[in-house]
Amino acid sequence: MYNVMVTVLCLLWLCLCWFGYARFARRQAKKTDCIASVMHRHRISWMTRLLHREHLIADTALLASLERQVTFFASTTMLILAALLTLLSASERLFSIMQSVPGVYPATLLDIQVRLILMLAIFIYAFFTFTWSLRQYGFCSVLMGAFPHVPKGEQVSEEDEKFVKHLAKIIDHAGHSYNYGLRSYYFALSTLAWFIHPIAFVFATTMVVVVLFQREFHSQTMVVMSKIDKV
Repeated sequence: MYNVMVTVLCLLWLCLCWFGYARFARRQAKKTDCIASVMHRHRISWMTRLLHREHLIADTALLASLERQVTFFASTTMLILAALLTLLSASERLFSIMQSVPGVYPATLLDIQVRLILMLAIFIYAFFTFTWSLRQYGFCSVLMGAFPHVPKGEQVSEEDEKFVKHLAKIIDHAGHSYNYGLRSYYFALSTLAWFIHPIAFVFATTMVVVVLFQREFHSQTMVVMSKIDKV
């Protein structure tokens, strides 16, 4: 009974940290500069410059590079899922190994299986977000093929401005999906600490939130990109 209560509390803490931070980050991005808001402005600037370019070879190459990054993580996620399924099928052996490790919090076989299933669920979610990001980048490639061209000196029409903003928004959505997948990796890594001790898991999950907040809102990279945006 005690182990069940500990498991429930740990799961609630993970949900609170993960979904609570995601909600906080979305709201805070509307009030202050962060990686997401700064990148959105740079994407609009990028799409605006395309209106006056005759050839978009370099830009399509950049988009393909972004797709390759997401493809790498999607493929890696499949390998991790295969490894976790193998571990789950050999959970009894893993349980006996954990029993022999000194300093590890005592857990039942069911506890070990719950943690493995949790990691499976996290990486399944990551796979779906990465593949959705890939699909959105594919949509962007099609739209970039239909990108309007405005000769220099001519006025940009309202329809062209809408096209720019909408395409930048779709690239934003693809970037957000990629970001959500990366967050899944961070929280899955914190789940590894649960195999040692529930307190270690709570600490690791909390540190993930701290690291995410620092990188997205107060990192040097964000500050520099924000200054570039204002030049």
